[in-house]
Amino acid sequence: MAFSLVTSYSVPQRLIHWLMAALIIFNLLFADAMEELMEMLEEGQSPSPDVMASANIHAYVGIAVLCLAVVRLLLRFTHGAPDAPAEEPPLGKLAAKVAHGTFYALFFVMPISGALAYYGGIETAGGLHGGPIKLLMWLLIIAHIGAVLVHQFVWKTPVAQRMIKG
Repeated sequence: MAFSLVTSYSVPQRLIHWLMAALIIFNLLFADAMEELMEMLEEGQSPSPDVMASANIHAYVGIAVLCLAVVRLLLRFTHGAPDAPAEEPPLGKLAAKVAHGTFYALFFVMPISGALAYYGGIETAGGLHGGPIKLLMWLLIIAHIGAVLVHQFVWKTPVAQRMIKG
């Protein structure tokens, strides 16, 4: 088994992680205007300027997440990532790899499906975006936070420190 020389995430990796986390949570919590806009358009109603502005903010935040995901992926390839702690059980290591891979996929799939719905009018993409993809993102976020807490308080590993202090 090859061991990584990387012991922590770089400052740019940490900044992008937390910025993306904030933007994703923002869009997950404040998607109502986008849903309202789509319903109004389906019913042939004219949306108010406030609804349009809020929907556009949601779209722009999604585009920002997509752009940051590209940078984040490039940084991961160029800077690497620390190995899982030795104390982590094999099943935990596998779960972490699957979860992180799924996160990276969602960083691309979620904004692309939203853009296809909003800018391309593809209803299926909108249904996936606001339904199963959104649910999967919430479930992964909850599992991710739970895993950090298990590392911190059960296994007593410094996983959280790698994304906070370096």
